[in-house]
Amino acid sequence: MLDENLPTFYLRASSDGVKHNASVLLSHHGSDAAPAYSIRHPDPSLPGSRNRYAVALYDSYNPDVLFGEVLLIPKWTQPTPTKEEIRLNNGVPPPPQPLLPTEFVIQLYNPDQQVMVRSKPGSWNASASWEFEMPQQSFRQPSISSIDRTQSDPTASETTPKITFRWKKEGKLSKDHVCSIAGKSTNPDGSKRKHREPDITIALFKRLSEITLYESNLYRAEMEDPKGLEVVLLLGGIVIREVYNGHLHEVFNIPETPITVPTLSEPTPSKRPSAQPTSQSLPGPPLPSRHHPTSPTSSPKQPSKPTSPTQPSRPPPTDPRTQWELDAETARLQKQLSHEERRRRRAEEAETKRLKKMLEAEERDAARQKAEADRRKQADIDRETERLKREFDEELRRAEQQGLFVRPPVQRPHSAQPMMSGARPYRESGQGPYLQPLGEGVQSSLFVGGPQAGAGPGKKVKGKKSFWGMSRGSESDGRLVKKSSSVF
Repeated sequence: MLDENLPTFYLRASSDGVKHNASVLLSHHGSDAAPAYSIRHPDPSLPGSRNRYAVALYDSYNPDVLFGEVLLIPKWTQPTPTKEEIRLNNGVPPPPQPLLPTEFVIQLYNPDQQVMVRSKPGSWNASASWEFEMPQQSFRQPSISSIDRTQSDPTASETTPKITFRWKKEGKLSKDHVCSIAGKSTNPDGSKRKHREPDITIALFKRLSEITLYESNLYRAEMEDPKGLEVVLLLGGIVIREVYNGHLHEVFNIPETPITVPTLSEPTPSKRPSAQPTSQSLPGPPLPSRHHPTSPTSSPKQPSKPTSPTQPSRPPPTDPRTQWELDAETARLQKQLSHEERRRRRAEEAETKRLKKMLEAEERDAARQKAEADRRKQADIDRETERLKREFDEELRRAEQQGLFVRPPVQRPHSAQPMMSGARPYRESGQGPYLQPLGEGVQSSLFVGGPQAGAGPGKKVKGKKSFWGMSRGSESDGRLVKKSSSVF
């Protein structure tokens, strides 16, 4: 602490336990530090807070009172990828990297005013600095004239005199920053630096954790709005600490890996980010009702205010990083889809092969069972045939033993040896291929003798017959008579 009698603001963690919020404690004239302001950042887990930085300064005791805010949307640079990086990223170029902003806008309310803070990077012999201007007159003069009412506010008028302030780092390795009123040039053309008034120190940002105001020097700043200057000093110090002395990926809430960005067709979530700014350009004044919802302590008062129209959870892509995230997610989904398609085809082919093998196995089993059934059936038929043959042979032997059956001799073919003269060919019986057993009144026709073999007394012996069983002469009355076959 520089002096306990000077007003000192301490930046501390929030008492409500929210990690992305903080509190500003004030100590003056040796008093204990008491809450003075509340610092709010958007919830990093919400999609609308990615790739941007926002901070708002609220009253510590009345969460509905908003003093000022800052919105930063970085510019991007596209690095030149190598073949190895493209291969590792599956054909997707490396993500664009954020650039350190060279300026930012502090938006004040009641009265509305925009303060542009320009950054000047340091060099080998100079430290980094941040410069801004504030008008000496911020409020309208009381007047009953209608002409005066139609004029613009003094903060927006170019004719309003302004005071230049400058934050500067004390050294290369030091974390302390000093804010001073830039000295005015005494030279009429303002070109020579040696004819310039010395700077007046009004604030000291010590170790990036406490801001001490030089109260005696603040009175030398001829301004109508010292409260606005105090808010600008606090917000400027917070932005310098978090943006220009922090890691850009953490400050702008940039994810390291591609994420799925919700589309505009998705329903609006029930919760909205705390102190979330709009995606408008920096010069445009943001609306408090859109991106500064009240805290849980003031939730009962919220319904009395007019609600803004329903908006999507993620604004349209406005920066290269968001577009890269969409391209990376598209490439990932396409690769996943092609992988699933190949896996599905392999599964279908494996299932087809399995079904084909199963059908072939079933066909082989059916053919084997059918062949086995045919073999068994044929074996049954063969056994039954053998059994019948044995029974029939047994009956034949029994008949032969009893003299009831005589086996016929083997008959030679007619073409091998002609019949003897006067012989009569053998004729089958109509009762079967076997000869009938000899009995009473039955003559044996097995052997046929000569011309006298079948002639009885008083019968005329017939003459010779031809080989074809046909005869000529007076026996047929001079006609050719067709004889029936003696064989068939």
